[in-house]
Amino acid sequence: MILALEPETQIWWWVTLWVGLIVAIVVVILLQFLLLAVKEIENNVKVLWHTATTLARNTATSWMLGNTADGLEELKAEALRHDALLSDALQAGDGAVAHRGGRS
Repeated sequence: MILALEPETQIWWWVTLWVGLIVAIVVVILLQFLLLAVKEIENNVKVLWHTATTLARNTATSWMLGNTADGLEELKAEALRHDALLSDALQAGDGAVAHRGGRS
C-alpha cells in the first residue's frame, strides 16, 4: 500500500487547491458587489415609488384647474365691482366709508 504521492502529483494537488481557493474568494467578492448593487437598486426603486405616489396625489385633482380659473375670473369681476362702488362712494364724500378703512 502506497501512502505517499509522488512529489509532482503533490505539487499539482496544491496548485489545484490554491486555484480553487482563489476562485472561491473571487466569487465571494463578486457576490458582495452584486449584493451592493441590488440594495442600491432597491433603494432607488423605493425613492421612485415615493416620488410617483406623491406626484399622483398632487395631480389627482388637476382636472379642476379649469373650474378654478373660471371662479377666479368671477372673483376678479366681483372685486372690481366692489372697488368701483367704494370709489364712487368716496368721491361722493361719504365719510362713513372713509372712516371704516376706505380710501382717503
